[in-house]
Amino acid sequence: MQLGKPDFVRRSEMVRVEFSAATRAGRDLAWQIFADWRRWQRFSDFYGDIRWLSGQPWTVGSRLRIELVRPVRTTVDHVITVCSPGQRVAWIDHALGNTMEQWVVFEPREEGGTRVQTWAEVAGWASTIAGVPLRSILKSFIELWYSRFCRECDAVHSKSATDMTTLDKQPPAFRGPGITRVLVPSS
Repeated sequence: MQLGKPDFVRRSEMVRVEFSAATRAGRDLAWQIFADWRRWQRFSDFYGDIRWLSGQPWTVGSRLRIELVRPVRTTVDHVITVCSPGQRVAWIDHALGNTMEQWVVFEPREEGGTRVQTWAEVAGWASTIAGVPLRSILKSFIELWYSRFCRECDAVHSKSATDMTTLDKQPPAFRGPGITRVLVPSS
């Protein structure tokens, strides 16, 4: 007898959440901020300790452990399955008897900046956590996390653009002898 996926998890029990947000930051800057897991507690108050357990961060097969402090205390183990820095990253999580696959894609926008798209699928026996449907928790977590992430990207992007208005941050062509630049504060 050959068993297939439907023999283990009925499709109706899988939870899928998709979300997309935009930032003015380019893909390289968005990736740089995303890849810095030490910033992640700024994006969610669900997080406690976050640390890499094995492998080089953001390489296929590397493992990241995240302690969640709410809605229940638990740990989530990420195993990186795909990583093209600045383009896409994917992982599989295990927590509370569930397995989740999540992808994050960084796409350049025509008008500049980056569209950050993510989707996650969860399968397992825990359909509620602390009495709240898993879909609701995951949806609100992802929406809040990626919205805050994009705001952080925008803030860093704006600071970088502001820094470029000081003479020492200007490209060399603007710092040559005999070149005087008057900076007018923006209103």
